[in-house]
Amino acid sequence: MPSITYVHPNGDEQVIEVVPGTSVMRAAVTNGVDGIVGECGGQAMCATCHVYVRDEFLAALAPMNDDEEEMLEETAAPRDEERSRLGCQLKMGSRLESIVVDLPSMQVEE
Repeated sequence: MPSITYVHPNGDEQVIEVVPGTSVMRAAVTNGVDGIVGECGGQAMCATCHVYVRDEFLAALAPMNDDEEEMLEETAAPRDEERSRLGCQLKMGSRLESIVVDLPSMQVEE
């Protein structure tokens, strides 16, 4: 079963096992992971599921589409050109059996 490790800004980790096809955003929202909002429900329209993917998992990710690229320009926390992705666009499955993501310090501007 695929697993997602969420690393909070304070270093605490939460590991969640999910069924294949579940997105990093959906798993977080369903399991109450603080730091993922997912306001748009996974449509790549809000950037409130911004995560920083650990380097060792980048090669396994599907390419970024234009909508995701555009939304990453709107993140509340600074974007990392290499590691920033929207959790709603990262689906767990055969190519991605596990992933570790760092959560940004904020998802919405205060």
